[in-house]
Amino acid sequence: MTKKINLLIAGVLSSIASVSAYAAPVAAPGTEGLPIFASATDPVVATYQGNSDGTVYSNDLYLMLNASGQAGNDGDLSNDLLLFNSLASSVGETKSLGPFASGTDLMFRLHVTNTGHDFFTGPASSNPDGQFHARVEQNWLPNTTLISFEDLHDTVGNSSVFNDLSFSLTNTTTIAAAVPEPEAYAMMLAGLGLVSVVIRRRKKA
Repeated sequence: MTKKINLLIAGVLSSIASVSAYAAPVAAPGTEGLPIFASATDPVVATYQGNSDGTVYSNDLYLMLNASGQAGNDGDLSNDLLLFNSLASSVGETKSLGPFASGTDLMFRLHVTNTGHDFFTGPASSNPDGQFHARVEQNWLPNTTLISFEDLHDTVGNSSVFNDLSFSLTNTTTIAAAVPEPEAYAMMLAGLGLVSVVIRRRKKA
């Protein structure tokens, strides 16, 4: 009897260890809806980090591209680049997305093959149920952003645990690069001109 109990306990512990070993990382709460920007001209590399939801749904992850193959959403989903599938891809599998100009807005789409729903990184208003469907944690690891998706259509938002597909990106940030406005350039040039005038007058004096 004691032997059977010990074997049962060992089996349970083994199962728990097996589940925890394959548990995918989930981006931190409070990062729902954050944008993703390229932060350097070096190639952005995506790595599949897995899922913790077993085999309930099959999810395809896409980088959204326009008809020219540039990052962006032109409304034509057939242009998008397939990256990973939550069931077929191996944890640690990588895909280079190529280089992007610093500040390029990178948008990702999760297609749930079982239900036909598409969910997006970014604002809740982008999604068919009006809820956030992705968390974006900057500096999850050095120079690495973690993105975690929720695949349930839920108008209330009570079922969102964001563990259905996680992946990471290098050379990305959640903060838009500051691009000077034309007026700022004009003011800077005017300031330089004024400085040069003052220097000339001092030299003459």
